[in-house]
Amino acid sequence: MKSSDLTAEFFRLPIRTLDEIAPGTTLILAPHPDDESLGCGGFIAEAVAQGRPPVVVIVSDGSGSHPASQEWPAVRLVEQREKEARNAVRILGLPPDRLHFLGLRDTAVPTEGEAFSAAVERVADLALDYDCSTLVVPWRHDPHCDHEAVWLMGKVLKALLPHVRLLSYPVWGLTLPPDVILDQPFPAGWRLNIEPHLPTKREAVKAHESQRGLVIEDDPDGFIMPEELLEKIIQKYEIYILS
Repeated sequence: MKSSDLTAEFFRLPIRTLDEIAPGTTLILAPHPDDESLGCGGFIAEAVAQGRPPVVVIVSDGSGSHPASQEWPAVRLVEQREKEARNAVRILGLPPDRLHFLGLRDTAVPTEGEAFSAAVERVADLALDYDCSTLVVPWRHDPHCDHEAVWLMGKVLKALLPHVRLLSYPVWGLTLPPDVILDQPFPAGWRLNIEPHLPTKREAVKAHESQRGLVIEDDPDGFIMPEELLEKIIQKYEIYILS
């Protein structure tokens, strides 16, 4: 199926309430600091408003966004991105104790081996500690190695925790070139109306200042959130695909 056909189907998915999409407490896996706001900002805000705040786990340390910067070496950049993530989820209303960081290296999140198993075990423990019944991970076709790795974590976690509903959310997948062929059937899933929370989501995304070109000035090739992504993702509906 062409990516353009598939993403068009996303916007035809039925609209459902948060209770219907994600019953109980949800654990959200974000590959990087900012994916929690980009992909699930409205979800987080709505869950908080309903009195059942999710658990947000940021998998990578965010150190790979500006590799050529001398003023912002990895250690400093990790601290900045963690601070931005804390500010973002605060804007969304999430209690600070519901945010966790795994600290795996950006652009090198493992897909196998001891580090992968340890990350899966940590997330499984969190899911059990918080009695989570829904797990939300990136879409399998998001074109970034870390997103793919975290999707794989979700599949392994689902096997370990079969009672948990596994959902995925697109981020970069919404910007795929239209003629990319994907081994994906028409999606099953839902759309969540987040219109009441759109201003809050927008502010949470803005909190990731380093990723918007507002902080780091000595890496001209460093990452900046493209307008194309923001236009597609800050919309009145968020997409949750049943995995």
